[in-house]
Amino acid sequence: MGALVRPEAPDTLPECREAIDRVDAALATLLERRAALAGIVQRIKPVGGFAGRDLARERALVARMALRAPSLGEARLAPIMNAVIEAGLHLAEERSAE
Repeated sequence: MGALVRPEAPDTLPECREAIDRVDAALATLLERRAALAGIVQRIKPVGGFAGRDLARERALVARMALRAPSLGEARLAPIMNAVIEAGLHLAEERSAE
């Protein structure tokens, strides 16, 4: 993980794309892990799925993330995290129906 958060300054287009590909691969792995953990939460919560969303917690999550990604800020991170959360909820619903 350290190599992914270390600043890079690629000089060429191929080097830039390789760096982006590395970050994308890490994001995919982290998103898969997050979805699995969210699925566990859905099984534990008394009210799961979309009805059980905690919007205050989601806003706090986005605010914490904005501290780590200030150039993106809350306004840009909110729709990203909403999509991540909804993807995890859809996956949890699909798995519970199996």
